[in-house]
Amino acid sequence: MNNHSDFYTVPDLKFDLTKLRGALKQVLKIKKYDNAGGISNFGAICLNQIPGDPNSIKGNNARGVYWTKPDHTGKESSRDKKIDESSYTEFVKDFENTYFKEVYESLKKKFKLGRIRILLKEPRSTLSWHRDPEPRLHIPIITNPGCIMVIENFAKHLPADGSVYITNNIKYHNAFNGGEENRVHLVACLTDYKFQ
Repeated sequence: MNNHSDFYTVPDLKFDLTKLRGALKQVLKIKKYDNAGGISNFGAICLNQIPGDPNSIKGNNARGVYWTKPDHTGKESSRDKKIDESSYTEFVKDFENTYFKEVYESLKKKFKLGRIRILLKEPRSTLSWHRDPEPRLHIPIITNPGCIMVIENFAKHLPADGSVYITNNIKYHNAFNGGEENRVHLVACLTDYKFQ
């Protein structure tokens, strides 16, 4: 695959898409998406938490700090609260009997993970133009050709085929779903990954 420098396909690492979709159905029977206190066009389910702290995956903790340029001035503003990603080390017990636990254990062997979340992007919706504190690992579970991620001026569709992608979310970016079905990615914060 031809990689742009801000999109990296992890070689020799793939997961079973049928099992990922099955695990998603299992999780959605247990928990609904958290909208981080009423944020429109945002939905997340955290799969790991601060040990013994179920509140660490609710409300604003499902989202976390980011920076945006909200208006014509181009002045950068901070939103939400800082998250100590390295403290998220306990897999949520409710989801331990899903394929996501196996995926989590495999990823932990290769990367230093922060929160790992199921992120929803509803049809015909977009994220704000923003940047995050760290790169993100993506495993698309449900997507369509109208689901595009844009980093600075480069746009890319990440297909749902079990592949693992790392995106340079330190740069300004957004994601949009131009299709008519939900886009769902498994997304992990990478606490020590550096783009070259």
